[in-house]
Amino acid sequence: MKHIRNFCIIAHIDHGKSTLADRLIQACGGVTQREFHDQLLDSMDIERERGITIKSNTISLDYRAPDGHDYLLNLIDTPGHVDFSHEVRRSLMACEGALMVVDASQGVEAQTVANLYLALEHNLELLPVINKVDLPAADVDRVREEIDADLGLDPFEAIPVSAKTGVGIEDVLAGIVDKLPGPTGDSERPLKALVFDAHFDKYRGVILQCRVMEGTLKTRDTIHFMHADRDFTVDELGYNQFKLNPKEQLSAGEVGYIVAGVKSVQDIEIGDTITLASHPAVEPIPGYQEAKQVVFSSIYPMDTGDYIDLTKALDKLAINDAALTYEKDSSAALGFGFRCGFLGLLHLDVIQERLQREFDIGLVISAPSVKYELTLKDGSTIDVDNPSYWPDPMKIESASEPYIKASILTPEQYVGPVMELCREHRSESQTMNYLTAGRIEVVSEMPLGEVLFDFYGKLKMITRGYGSFDYVRIEYRNTDVVKVDILVNKEPVDTLSYLVHRDKARSRALHYCERLAKEIPRHQFKIPVQGVIGGTVIARSTIQPYRKDVTEKLYGGDVTRKKKLLEKQKKGKAKMKQFGQVNIPQKAFVSVLRADTD
Repeated sequence: MKHIRNFCIIAHIDHGKSTLADRLIQACGGVTQREFHDQLLDSMDIERERGITIKSNTISLDYRAPDGHDYLLNLIDTPGHVDFSHEVRRSLMACEGALMVVDASQGVEAQTVANLYLALEHNLELLPVINKVDLPAADVDRVREEIDADLGLDPFEAIPVSAKTGVGIEDVLAGIVDKLPGPTGDSERPLKALVFDAHFDKYRGVILQCRVMEGTLKTRDTIHFMHADRDFTVDELGYNQFKLNPKEQLSAGEVGYIVAGVKSVQDIEIGDTITLASHPAVEPIPGYQEAKQVVFSSIYPMDTGDYIDLTKALDKLAINDAALTYEKDSSAALGFGFRCGFLGLLHLDVIQERLQREFDIGLVISAPSVKYELTLKDGSTIDVDNPSYWPDPMKIESASEPYIKASILTPEQYVGPVMELCREHRSESQTMNYLTAGRIEVVSEMPLGEVLFDFYGKLKMITRGYGSFDYVRIEYRNTDVVKVDILVNKEPVDTLSYLVHRDKARSRALHYCERLAKEIPRHQFKIPVQGVIGGTVIARSTIQPYRKDVTEKLYGGDVTRKKKLLEKQKKGKAKMKQFGQVNIPQKAFVSVLRADTD
C-alpha cells in the first residue's frame, strides 16, 4: 500500500489540468505515441472543442521512481467549473493528495480558492504546481507570493512546469511520490468502497469507478449499495488504464472499475458506499451528498413530431448523467416537452448542445428559473420552479428565494464597476479583501436568480476578462417575487410567463414585448403585446396592421363613397381583431427566451 498514490488535479478553469494530465500519462508510458491525442481523459467532443472538463475521469499509471521502486499512481482529472463542484467533491473523497495547479500568468483565482477549501475539508495533502511558465506573461515570483498569501501553502514547494512543452514533469512525478501520502486502510476489515463516478456502456451496462477504503473485493462477490439499498453481483473488476485492465481483486487503497450488471445510472447513487452483502460494514463512508439541481428550464422540440425522439434522447443522456432530472410538461403554444433540472447554466448549455448535436433535435428552451419556497395563508409550504404552477397571489403569505455567497477576484482598477454590477443584481452585502498588490476579492451575497442571466458575461466584459467568479449556496431569504404573464392579442402565452423580483419585472417585460413585436409577423389587424402582473399592465408594444387601400378603385364621385368603404373596412378589422388568431412563429420564442442568456 505504501507504493500507491491516489491523487487528483484541481484548479481554476483553463489553468491546464487536462494538459498536465496528458503529460503525466505520457511520462509514465500509459499510452503509446500512436494512440495519444490532446485532452486524453476528456472523452466528449464538446469537452475538446470548448477546452473544458465536464466529467471527471480516472487512469492508473505505473511509475518507476528514481529510487528504483515501482509505484501505482491513480490520477483523477476533475472539472474546474463551479457547476460541477459535486464531481470535484466526490473525487477528493477518493484521494489522499491533490496537485493544486495555478496559472503562472493569471495567478490564484476564485475557483482555486474554492477548491482549496474543498480539499482541506477532506484533509488532503496539497502540492502546488505553477503551470504555463513558458508564457511571455508568466511571473513565477508573483504567483509564489499569491500561493503564500491566498492559499497559505509553502511557496517554495511549488513546482514550476510547462504542461505544454513538458518542462518540469519529472519533478511533478517525484513530488507526487515524495510529498503526497500513501493510502490507509485494512484489507482484512469489512468492505467499504466509495462510488465516485460511473458511466454507461451500451454493451456492459453501468461501469462504476470506485475507491476501496477498507476490505477486499473479488469477482462473483455480491455487493450491497448502502444508500440505494440494492444488491448486485460483480462480473468484472480491475484498473482503469488506457483500456480496462481486469484483475482478480481490488484491495484497500486501490482505485478501479466494477462491472456488476447495473442497467442505469439512476438505479444507483453516485457517492454511495459499496459493501459485501454477506459481511456488511456497520456504517457508510461519511460525506455523501446528493447533487442538487438549482436551475430549472422547460425543453420543447422545435417540431412537435420530434417529441418521441426527445424522450428517447433524454433517457439516454440521463443514463450517463445522474444529475439531470426531467419530468413531462406541456404548453398550449409549444405542445409537449419536459421540465428539466440542472446543476447550473453551463450544465444546461451542455445538455442542450448534446441534444442538438448527438440526436439532431431542434429545441426551444424556456427562460431558466430557480426554485422558490412559498408559505401559503393556510400554513402550508410549497416549492415552485415553474411559472405555470404559481398559485393565486391572494393565497401567498410569503415567498423566499435561494441566495448565494459570491466571491469575485478582480484587478484593483475594476473594483468600482464590479461593485456597481453586484448592486444592479440586488447584492445585499459587500466586503473587500485585499489579497496581494493589485488584486482584490469582492465577497457579495445576492440572489441566485440574478446570476442566471447576464451576470457572468457582464463581469468578464467590465474586467476585460481578468475577473473570476465563484459562488456557494447559503440559504433561502424572503423576497417579493411576482409572476409576469405575456399577452399576445389579450391571450396569455403560458411558455413566456416568468417569475422575477418586482423591481425587475417592468424592465424584463419591456424587453419581451419589444422582441415579440419584432419577430411576430404583421396581421390584418392591430396586435397588442403586453406584460401583465395579475390585472395590471406594466409594459406594451403594438404590432401595426397591414392596411389595404380599399379606395384605390375609386376614380371620382362624392366623398361619401370613400367614407362608406373606409367605415366598412373599420368594422371588418374590429371583427377580425375579435375572432382572429395570431400565429407566433417558433423563432419568436427562441429570440425572446434566449435573449437574456446570450
